[in-house]
Amino acid sequence: MQAQIPGIDADTEGILSQVECFALDMDGTIYLGERWIDGAREFLARIEESGRDYVFLTNNSSKNAAVYVEKLGRMGLAVGEEKIVTSGQATIYYLKKHFPEARVFLLGNPLLQEEFGQAGITLEEDHPDVVVTAFDTSLDYAKMCRVCDHVRAGLPYIATHPDYNCPTEDGFIPDAGAIHAFIHASAFRYPDRVIGKPNEDIIEYLTTRVNTKRERIAMVGDRLYTDIAAGRNHGLKSVLVLSGEATMEEVEASEIMPHLIFHSVREMIPFIDAGRRGGRVE
Repeated sequence: MQAQIPGIDADTEGILSQVECFALDMDGTIYLGERWIDGAREFLARIEESGRDYVFLTNNSSKNAAVYVEKLGRMGLAVGEEKIVTSGQATIYYLKKHFPEARVFLLGNPLLQEEFGQAGITLEEDHPDVVVTAFDTSLDYAKMCRVCDHVRAGLPYIATHPDYNCPTEDGFIPDAGAIHAFIHASAFRYPDRVIGKPNEDIIEYLTTRVNTKRERIAMVGDRLYTDIAAGRNHGLKSVLVLSGEATMEEVEASEIMPHLIFHSVREMIPFIDAGRRGGRVE
């Protein structure tokens, strides 16, 4: 039986009043390309003014944390790398925990390759132990041939995230999920493990970065199958915004139901201060 669809731009049960940390998707939730979504800056300021915390939790592994910090700074928001949690970082955490000495073939941008290297992971093109695929916007046919060869050979195959498309100011562009489909068409395998939202691995990594119980974290995002499923499946509150990929038609047809729905983060602002007394949640 499908759960009841929550009302839009409402929080009748006071769910947001119990939130101590907001885990915020980026593309389609806070900005599109280089443009802030209307009200996003005010939303972030209100979180801080209310004594709460936020981090940006993105599946987009085409950039590393430093690039996100630089981009946000260019857009007028000064934050440090401690505010950025990516599927690339979560994948590094997973590899160091489960494949600590492995040589890794990484299908990813040079920036992600640099981040892996700085974390002490050995990258190997020809004789790897593990294959990792990310959102590689530097992809070319030679890379696709090589990754398909390694996957076809039966190596452990890990992906940073499952998103099919990445929202931009001009529409959508193919994301990691589309790359997985290409590899499957040639090598007949999908990833053995997908780290990013909606899966447990990135939430486990998130909880190592924020000192907050899961039930006090709100996952805010624009995708049902990643953001909202991550919240619902792993003990977080889930808040869908309609400023990116998901539509109400998709919500009505979905088995994954958010706790709350807002047109954008701007409409969440009036609910941020509810229940706050002296910087503590009551």
